[in-house]
Amino acid sequence: MSLSYRQPGVVLTDRHFTVPLDHADPAGETIELYAREVVASDKAGQDLPWLLYLQGGPGFGANRFVGKPAWLGRALKEYRVLLLDQRGTGRSTPANRQTLPLRGGPAEQAGYLTRFRADSIVRDCELVRREVTGGAPWTVLGQSFGGFCTVTYLSLAPEGLAAAVITGGLPSLDAHADDVYRAAYPRMERKVAAHYARYPQDVERVRRIAGHLLDREVTLPNGYRLTVEAFQSLGILLGGGEGSHRLHHLLEDAFVRTPDGPALSDAFQEEVQGLLSYASHPLYALVHEAIYGQDARPTAWAAERVRAQFPQFDAAKTLAGDGPLLLTGETVHPWLFDCDPALRPLRETAEHLAARTDWTPLYDPARLAANEVPVAAAVYHDDLYVDTAHSLRTARAVRGLRTWVTDEFEHDGVRAGGPRVLDRLLALTRDEA
Repeated sequence: MSLSYRQPGVVLTDRHFTVPLDHADPAGETIELYAREVVASDKAGQDLPWLLYLQGGPGFGANRFVGKPAWLGRALKEYRVLLLDQRGTGRSTPANRQTLPLRGGPAEQAGYLTRFRADSIVRDCELVRREVTGGAPWTVLGQSFGGFCTVTYLSLAPEGLAAAVITGGLPSLDAHADDVYRAAYPRMERKVAAHYARYPQDVERVRRIAGHLLDREVTLPNGYRLTVEAFQSLGILLGGGEGSHRLHHLLEDAFVRTPDGPALSDAFQEEVQGLLSYASHPLYALVHEAIYGQDARPTAWAAERVRAQFPQFDAAKTLAGDGPLLLTGETVHPWLFDCDPALRPLRETAEHLAARTDWTPLYDPARLAANEVPVAAAVYHDDLYVDTAHSLRTARAVRGLRTWVTDEFEHDGVRAGGPRVLDRLLALTRDEA
């Protein structure tokens, strides 16, 4: 039974759907999906086209908006919007350390999670679409990993799409996880250099914190082991529009004086544990590299292996000299499953996923080359999370795809730019720009 209620300017309806766990076995086990329907209050009784929003991740439920901020306000001018919690996230049969033991041991858990990639998400969307729209195609807005899913949608079920809009989420069609991270570490280095150019005082602050962590064990209030490598991963902030400023403010409050000497402040530790914990989105850590698996090669902790090819990220070596310490981001490492209490029970599950050799393709280059769906994509110059060169190569491989390449926004441009970004991309799908 659907429940409707109101927020300022909008009417919301909770929607629930039952879909197969394995779409190759439609009569088998099922899982439950949740989505929130949103319509402008003054259009609630109108017959509007639908827009499906696919959140970034993997592992994050759809945005919990209040009212119609950011891009949502623009979308609600002409669409009824469906904010889908992708399988395993939010209220859609969540997959985490508490629920996964219901599947059995680590091997069984890993087998279960192989069905939580973009191909399964797209097939979920098609079942949901038929129920929600009565079979009419809809427009999809895919942010980041949601854009990856959108390219899979164009590959598997383009007949379900009236148009597709992608923000910061054009994936490589054929890159292995190793290729993704070989391109990622130089981007991280550039982002860190730009941060230090903006805030040169942070060079010494980062070195001081890292030195402190090398000399002693630090456990955050939630049980997270703050190693120097974990601290370096705060560089993930540098992929957002305000991320450099947020990082700077975090670093300036790191230490307090105590009777036993300088210590990391409670305020610093509280904020860091919120930034580093995967408690709210464990699927990000579990299947992050699996989203790049498309053949018989294991991902095999690609980010960790490739990091060894970039010794400039080694904290101990850096601190032995006087240079700036590099930070990292958008990478998942085996040590995360030792540091984070939300991930520790899932370490063996992650190892099974990293060793799998039966990944199937997520994209169909031939079908994309013959694409007839209007598609527009925002590609952010030197995006920390998605390689710009990979995105542009994919853009050229999708027939009719129109790009907007910009350095006005970072990866979160659809949030920061809001109505303007969505308006520009919708115009591109209609040949109005």
